[in-house]
Amino acid sequence: MKKTLFLILTVILTLSISAENYPYRSNVLWVTTPDHDNWIYKLNETAKVTISLYEYGIPVNDKEIRYSIGPELLAAEKSGTITLKNGQAVLSIGTMKEPGFRDCRLETTLNGVTYKHHVKVGFEPDKLKPYTTFPDDFSAFWDEAKTEAAKCPEKIEKTFVPEFSSDKVDCYLLKLQVYKKDHYVYGYLTIPRKEGKFPVVFSPPGAGIKPMDPMKHIFYAEEGFIRFDMEIHGIRPDLDADTYKEISRAFGKGNNSYLVNGLDNRNSFYMKKVYMACIGALDFLTSLPEWDGKNLIAQGGSQGGALSLITTGLDSRITACAANHPALSDMIGYKYGRAGGYPHLFTKFSGMDTPDKLNTLKYYDVVNFARLIRVPVFMTWGYNDNTCPPTTSYCVYNSITSQKKALITPVNEHWVSTETRHVILDWIKNNLK
Repeated sequence: MKKTLFLILTVILTLSISAENYPYRSNVLWVTTPDHDNWIYKLNETAKVTISLYEYGIPVNDKEIRYSIGPELLAAEKSGTITLKNGQAVLSIGTMKEPGFRDCRLETTLNGVTYKHHVKVGFEPDKLKPYTTFPDDFSAFWDEAKTEAAKCPEKIEKTFVPEFSSDKVDCYLLKLQVYKKDHYVYGYLTIPRKEGKFPVVFSPPGAGIKPMDPMKHIFYAEEGFIRFDMEIHGIRPDLDADTYKEISRAFGKGNNSYLVNGLDNRNSFYMKKVYMACIGALDFLTSLPEWDGKNLIAQGGSQGGALSLITTGLDSRITACAANHPALSDMIGYKYGRAGGYPHLFTKFSGMDTPDKLNTLKYYDVVNFARLIRVPVFMTWGYNDNTCPPTTSYCVYNSITSQKKALITPVNEHWVSTETRHVILDWIKNNLK
């Protein structure tokens, strides 16, 4: 029954993503092709994009396209219209004098319906540097937090979940006491159903308050990995969808969001207990008798990508990290006229630009943890992502000094393909000790 519920939720979510470039089963298809194959340009070089529009697979001709062009996630610098001739139009989208991304936003109306699309190109993004500075007492602050968290007594509740188990995998719902007494997190632990010792993959969640589906990455356990998919709020991951919506409305939106709760003080910020919960989860995972005693990998996407990198920077037990389009990265970018990282504090929230909040952010931004990483890192991101913009992924990647590898998928928005999920696992396999 639970597998069916998650499948239904997945289909509903897929059908609802109408804002993406390629909505599910649309009659209309945009194709935008930059004149550089890799979508990358040198500073001061002019970028051009060929625009095509298809309805039912047939090129649309003599159609006016409205456009606006500017730095990603910032106000447009130029707007106008262009007309498709012979099914195409070529639009110059300008250049940049500083490293970054330029966004060409398009829309048109067919049969009374407005269709939108956008495409971003980069200008020497390998030279992007974060604006977030590294506090002198950054490491001392987190060392003190870890010492405090280590005093928390271990308390574990473990329940076998037959719905997500098979002849190859055992699945358990866990409730862990972490950070402080009576502070809990939940998660699904999947373990290969066979004798042996196995690498462990720790996977923190994406942003929001929502159901969890261990089946999404069940192939890890099927291929010989222990995997822990964790939630961070102390809310059971197997509640019904309406309950999650009620909880999310209570403290998951706008200035009520957990992502700004307590931001005025680095010790009271909500995310402190989240970061420490990740460390507590590692304490449990490294105590498993099935662990191989060598390999502990952090892997996640979006907020989960951020928490994977953060945990890797905080804890030397992590042996490798794979992160997709990390959130919480160079969040102050907006203050300097450049896109900042999710949750876009300076454009989606009010009252965030204060000295106290800005000071707190330095201690929680991914780029400062990335600077501490000393193990292999794999990252993947897309250019058309407006949730975790490519500017901020580059800021993180460029801050990592350890062995690293990037899979850049320009067309991607805030998603990764099933194929890429398996590429990540292959990279992990190749970096086992």
